[in-house]
Amino acid sequence: MRIWGLRAAALLCATLAVSASAHADLLGYCGRQAPMSAAAQDKLLRFTEIVKNELSQSGQALALISRSGLDLTRFGQRYSHAGLSLRDSENAPWSVRQLYFSCDEGRPRIYDQGMAGFLLGTNDPKLGYVSLVFLPEERSAQVARAALDKPLSLQLLSPNYSANAYAFGLQYQNCNQWVAELLAASWSGAQGADGQSRAAAQDWLKSNGYQPALMALDWRPLMWLGAFIPWVHSDDHPEQDLAQLRFRVSMPASLEALIQAQAPGAQRVELCHTETQVVIRRGWTPLAEGCVAEPQDSVIALN
Repeated sequence: MRIWGLRAAALLCATLAVSASAHADLLGYCGRQAPMSAAAQDKLLRFTEIVKNELSQSGQALALISRSGLDLTRFGQRYSHAGLSLRDSENAPWSVRQLYFSCDEGRPRIYDQGMAGFLLGTNDPKLGYVSLVFLPEERSAQVARAALDKPLSLQLLSPNYSANAYAFGLQYQNCNQWVAELLAASWSGAQGADGQSRAAAQDWLKSNGYQPALMALDWRPLMWLGAFIPWVHSDDHPEQDLAQLRFRVSMPASLEALIQAQAPGAQRVELCHTETQVVIRRGWTPLAEGCVAEPQDSVIALN
């Protein structure tokens, strides 16, 4: 049996599912998080303050924020979950407005989560990455207005969640796709009712070259794993994609590429932490694997 392949596919499904909620796991039980020591919590809270300091010093009112989850490097993805961090959030400054799956209700919701909670939801307290993307002022203001517009946020929310939702389908939606459609609505003015906002937003994304991530599997039985996970589906994906053992899914890297294309001048700050240090890099070149500092990086000790 190709155990390595099964593990890879399970990892993909698990990571996408974890993106739905910091309180959900692969088997569908809510509220089950890996135990975290007091020392690990303290370091993650210190990391949270460093992230919030970067946000505050930016002079911006909004940032696209992405968080690492389980290891998706096999699929070329460092980040699994994205939301919009808002300085003027009603919840608390720099809370993250995001789509999450409510296990108690069995449905997706729009949720404003404080930064500490957002980052404490990480799967590995010993190593984690965060990406912040700041848009030029005009573009940023448009997105901030849309993000704080509760009726619009809800118009763009599908009642049906799928962690691996087809990026150009209306049957389901994942957390990152909600962000993509909000960006599209804010920049195009695509609004409506009864699901028309989503359709208009997706039309805009298609016409503006949006490229979802390509999740390629290499063994057909891997497709069947989704049948055992309540929020992973394949019936919304084009038959051609399924025949080629691939899913096209909105991921944080897709959102960042869209912003780069639509908002020249956007700036990026990437942070990572280990048990002993935080590394900060400014610019679009990714941090080294393992959170290893290079000459252009800033380092803050966590000892």
